[in-house]
Amino acid sequence: MNRTLVIAAVTRQLMRLAVIVSAAVGVARAADDGPVDSLEKEVRAFEAQDRQQPPEAGGVLFLGSSSIRMWDTAKAFPDARIINRGFGGSQIADSIHFAGRIAVPYKPRLIVFYAGDNDIAAGKSADEVLSDFKEFVGKIHASLPETHIAFIAIKPSPMRWKFFETQSRANDLIRELIKTDRRMSYIDVVKPMLGDDGQPRHELFKKDHLHLNDEGYRLWNGIVKPVLDEK
Repeated sequence: MNRTLVIAAVTRQLMRLAVIVSAAVGVARAADDGPVDSLEKEVRAFEAQDRQQPPEAGGVLFLGSSSIRMWDTAKAFPDARIINRGFGGSQIADSIHFAGRIAVPYKPRLIVFYAGDNDIAAGKSADEVLSDFKEFVGKIHASLPETHIAFIAIKPSPMRWKFFETQSRANDLIRELIKTDRRMSYIDVVKPMLGDDGQPRHELFKKDHLHLNDEGYRLWNGIVKPVLDEK
């Protein structure tokens, strides 16, 4: 066969292979990105906000799921430079995924982190929640070794009371991990949220029995403020 024809045939085969590989990579990426696709819009909104008004370094970043998103943190802590980057429905893995876009760039002195609630409701075990939290801490401290991370315990709620045992184990595992690193704190909101009967205090929640109401956030404000003042 003519040498030119051979080269052309080989080139065509290589091009076909490249298309196949590209398609496979695209499918793999889509699969990897699947769990966080629904949150991308919120993160892009944060980035647009940052371009309009870049946050000053050294502030306090509130990061995590809807308990953070629905919290009027700027009003609650007017003496601190607050950045709120709560995005509803998120799990710890989502904060890991987006940390390079909505955590690390701010260079916060303190990150107040709430997540794990949705993780357990989605079927993750306490050990998996601990593993994800370790990964989150590792990602933050790889870029920001002096940033303090304060973990708010996974809250008890009437809606998710059936998960309380798993939540408690996850909280215990994370609390033990936190004891090993001076750059971390554990914020216990569980005990104050339980009544004398050992059940979640209904007066702290919205009608959905999951998210905090104003009274619930007042309770959290009082618990979290000393951490902000200290760290």
